[in-house]
Amino acid sequence: MKTKLLAGAMALALVGCSEKNSESLREAPAYDMAPIDASEAVPTQSIPAPVAAPPGAMRSPNIGVSSAPGVAFNYSYAFRLDDNRIAKVQEEHAAACEALGINRCRIAGMTYRLVRENEVEAQLLFKLDPAIARKFGRDALASVEKAEGVLAATRISGEDVGTQISDSQRRSANLNAEIARLEKRLKQGGLGDRERAELQQQIAGMRRQLDGESDTRRTGEAMLATTPMQFDYVGTGGLPGIGYGNPFSDALNMLVHSGSVMLSFLLVVGAAILPWAVLFALLLAIWRTRPLLGARKWLRGATRPPEASLTAA
Repeated sequence: MKTKLLAGAMALALVGCSEKNSESLREAPAYDMAPIDASEAVPTQSIPAPVAAPPGAMRSPNIGVSSAPGVAFNYSYAFRLDDNRIAKVQEEHAAACEALGINRCRIAGMTYRLVRENEVEAQLLFKLDPAIARKFGRDALASVEKAEGVLAATRISGEDVGTQISDSQRRSANLNAEIARLEKRLKQGGLGDRERAELQQQIAGMRRQLDGESDTRRTGEAMLATTPMQFDYVGTGGLPGIGYGNPFSDALNMLVHSGSVMLSFLLVVGAAILPWAVLFALLLAIWRTRPLLGARKWLRGATRPPEASLTAA
């Protein structure tokens, strides 16, 4: 009997513990196990949203160029869009540079050329603050895509100017040390005139090298201070209202181009032949005038043999 009572008490205790555990599980907070959005985990930064490209347009690879200390970058973009929209997009890019101020963006050059009646080529050159160069290029591409254009080519090159400046500083330090050593040698006595002149020539040559190294560093610092950027605008040669990449536009452009080539050929050939044809027609008209006809008859009568004259009689 005692054993049965003890077993019953233990069973009641186990039931109570299990109920308490189940209640604690029910009261435990429910954690959200959904995957975390990576954009929420990253600190908030102003990341521009990508601009949708026109239907059928090809996009360039979205590869970020990491800015490295001491590297001078050079950006070059080629945009292709309808010829009648090039001037407007070029003005937008120039206005965007002017809005940044001359301390951050300067226009270094501009060209706009009408190649043929409906074909345009243009170019813009900028000097930009290196910190905003890549964003300026992305914004420019966005405005081109808004005008239904595409990025035809891009090139970003870099030059390790910082290493060149460091090497120049090291060479200048060695030159200064050598100049100090030679000047110390000049201050010592017992030097002949020839040896003294040679030492002075060496010092003068080293000072010229120092000036060259200073110019090298100034050039490198100027390259690091501004980033060149070039925009080339190439038209599609299409008609207004026909977008880029339209097969009908391409066929019509080919037809117009072939027709213009044929017309140019005919005009050149005509210009070469027409003066001679006019001269020949003028000589022929003179040849058939009444005086010349009479002169030809007289000449034929004068040259007729006497036998032929008697036979005719």
